Amino acid sequence: MQQKVIIIGSAWPLRGGGIATFNERLARQFQAEGDKVIIYSFSLQYPSLLFPGKSQYGTEPQPTDLCIKSIINAINPLNWIKVGKQLQKEKADLIVVRYWLPFMGPCLGTILRWVKKNQHTKIICIADNVIPHEKRPGDHAFTRYFMGPIHAFITLSEKVFQDLRLFTTKPAEVVIHPLYDNFGEAIPKTTARAVLGLPKEVPIILFFGFIRAYKGLDLLLRAMAILKQSGNTPPRLLIAGEFYEDQAKYESLIDELNIRELLILRTDFIPDNEVRNYLCAADFVIQPYKHATQSGITPLSYHFEKPMLVTHVGALPAMVPHEKAGIVTEPDAEAIAKGIQQLYSLGEDHFLFHLREEKKKYSWEVLTGAIRRLAQES
Repeated sequence: MQQKVIIIGSAWPLRGGGIATFNERLARQFQAEGDKVIIYSFSLQYPSLLFPGKSQYGTEPQPTDLCIKSIINAINPLNWIKVGKQLQKEKADLIVVRYWLPFMGPCLGTILRWVKKNQHTKIICIADNVIPHEKRPGDHAFTRYFMGPIHAFITLSEKVFQDLRLFTTKPAEVVIHPLYDNFGEAIPKTTARAVLGLPKEVPIILFFGFIRAYKGLDLLLRAMAILKQSGNTPPRLLIAGEFYEDQAKYESLIDELNIRELLILRTDFIPDNEVRNYLCAADFVIQPYKHATQSGITPLSYHFEKPMLVTHVGALPAMVPHEKAGIVTEPDAEAIAKGIQQLYSLGEDHFLFHLREEKKKYSWEVLTGAIRRLAQES
């Protein structure tokens, strides 16, 4: 039976650090299952002063297979009431709302309180984070306000589930972050390197995604310096992603460590149509996080069957079985350097069978099934 499903969260033309990609892929899954889907996105997501990147907008063409309404203003309370009344009248069977930052709590919490007055729509939250990576005054109050009208929750890691339980006992499930399978199929490493202008025969590891303090790029740079001093030829480090904090401190660290010749810097935003080139060009993907809940880079790596190094934080060790899908290390430079050496010692082929087996868990049907089940039970 067809349902009317509304997804509230970032979507084209915004480039929400994987959240927009996730929402659009989820919309397509609901559509494939026969539902009518609308994405309600933001006309203004963040004030420019609060946005750490160069632009909030991507360069991809508008999706022709999705209905996206960019009408939510995250900082205008009058807009929240207007949108809330509009969504109340829509009488969707199901609203799926993304929550990743307490800043969004007042806006989304107000909209959803209006929606709930129709006594029909079931509201399910997919919580990327409950306790944010960078803490600010008001975080807890904003999060509690947001949670008021929610019927049930899905978290993408056990860590976020435990954080959620500090706020609410409402129904909730953990669902593994599905594969980002919308970037195309893998291409040969030599082809990807030729497209990107990278050397064909040199070992290359990849740090991919927005550069933020908690992701530990500084630890990886120090690990590169340790590898340089080891006496063996170190791999090159390809850094692909936009700086979401002060670039100068990283440039200074690179010069201090004297490792610039080991780095390939592609620190502009990476559009969707270039993502697979970077993943396929690398030997291994390195996630040297200092702390984390989960990471969208992990399912992306699974899709392209790239072994990973992850640190022992958040849900990352559970998502990457040690010496099967990759290597798990402590979040310090020396351990990361040893982990990189272990990746090359084992070789890419060692991990391939386990990557292919593990990725079977990362299904979009599992996610939509959990959403429907929680909606029925709430």
